[in-house]
Amino acid sequence: MTGPSHLPPTSWLRGLAALAAGAATGAGFQPIGWWILVIPGLAALILLVRSTTGRSAAGLGYLFGLGLFATTISWVGVMGPPVAVLLVAVMALWCLLAGWAIRCVSVLPGSHFWQAVVWTATEVAAAAVPLGGFGWVRLAWTVVDTPWVGALRWAGAVGTSLLVAWAAALVAQVVVTRGRSRVHHAVGLVAELLVVAVLSTVSGVVSTRDNHDDDIRVLVVQGGVDGTAGPYAMGYARSVTDNHLSETIMALAQQRVSGNDTPDMILWPENSTDIDPLLDPESHDIVMGALAVAKRPILVGAVTDGPGDDERQTTSMWWPASSPQPTSIYHKRNLVPFGEWIPARSFFLPLIPILENIGRQSIPGTSPGVLDSTISGTKIPVGVVVCFEVAYDDTVSDTVRHGARILTVQSNNSSFINTAQTPQQWQITRARAVETGRHVIVSTTNSFSGLVNPDGSVALRTHEGGHTHDTVTVPLESGLTLATRIGPWLRVGVVLVAAGAMVASMMRRRRDMLAQAHHNRSESDACHRH
Repeated sequence: MTGPSHLPPTSWLRGLAALAAGAATGAGFQPIGWWILVIPGLAALILLVRSTTGRSAAGLGYLFGLGLFATTISWVGVMGPPVAVLLVAVMALWCLLAGWAIRCVSVLPGSHFWQAVVWTATEVAAAAVPLGGFGWVRLAWTVVDTPWVGALRWAGAVGTSLLVAWAAALVAQVVVTRGRSRVHHAVGLVAELLVVAVLSTVSGVVSTRDNHDDDIRVLVVQGGVDGTAGPYAMGYARSVTDNHLSETIMALAQQRVSGNDTPDMILWPENSTDIDPLLDPESHDIVMGALAVAKRPILVGAVTDGPGDDERQTTSMWWPASSPQPTSIYHKRNLVPFGEWIPARSFFLPLIPILENIGRQSIPGTSPGVLDSTISGTKIPVGVVVCFEVAYDDTVSDTVRHGARILTVQSNNSSFINTAQTPQQWQITRARAVETGRHVIVSTTNSFSGLVNPDGSVALRTHEGGHTHDTVTVPLESGLTLATRIGPWLRVGVVLVAAGAMVASMMRRRRDMLAQAHHNRSESDACHRH
């Protein structure tokens, strides 16, 4: 049978195959979740680009990227179709670079490893550039429901993506090599699959034995919002806050009637107060009413004014029951371009009028998401990650590196209900639970709220679109996983090694070209002598 690497270098069939390979790889992500396609999907790209020209490899990589990102992130179209087209087109440029780089390093000994490294390096770069990056589509997120899930605990998102990409490159090597080399690569592939699965299983067993000296009960409130998916989903001012007050009162009433233990703290989602409760008396009164009923601290998600004119921040507030003001505050660090702020505002606003619904420009915070909090008389640092921040490595790991004993995710996915965004974010959250070795408590306005265990399993998940609540018991955990310790170094290392591999491959190609030219001249001289 003719494989993709045997197609003509400029064949339209090769381009169609790249597009299909990207879509197949994208199907491995939520909500489709066909993770079994991820390794062969990336292997197909490697086969397609390895034996073609540099320009063709870049073009095939771009087509692969279009298939990958159109399959996974087209949900941004709820903000307007041009936004989806622009984001898919921009993100696919990273696959263009990956296709070209994979083809370059194919001349190196052990090329399968270098191919995996350069792919992973483009993932790292895409999570940082441009405009703060968008690491939403990474191979690591696809392993959550596989035997490899434990790899996240010791290899992190970067290392796990590298392992998946390496498996794909080995599959490609098995396809193109013959004889003893094929056997060697097949053995290497099987060995990698088994070793990673065994190490992942062992790390999963270890995670269940982690020490924790106490636990707390957290009331997770999902108050609901007015509206459905789209840019108007947050509804009328203060309605969201009213909804969370009502749901909190209902939860506490049920608890008291049933005689169940009272919660130690209450978790409200991102934007649960959609008007600044520090400046707006009515919003402040609503929060104070909830505190008076609960007699427990509430972690409130708020939209706050400032720091400048016509600016705002997405804020998490630790608000003790006895205090008229929050005692510890975190401002969201990773803001979504075209969702929370508009780059080149004067250019894009006339071009895409719907962006006016974003409102004031959001300003990012600068401090790690760890709140100085006291729960039942004990100081317990609470880690906070807000919505899309779950996709940013440093933002998540900073919480546990700065001492967070529990990890919370506050989210407002109201604009994306019933799209692929919400199951994708839940999947990334599960991956982060494994990576950090923490239980993760999630509260959303009306999406998936609940509790994720440190092995990635789900202890509780609510239904989308509902008004609900639940109380979960969360261990107070400490210590750092290997992934958290080495994560920053691994990111830098992958990029540096990829750059070195690219330089080595270019030098080798140049040397081979010079050797070929010398050989051709020698043959020409021999012909003239005869």
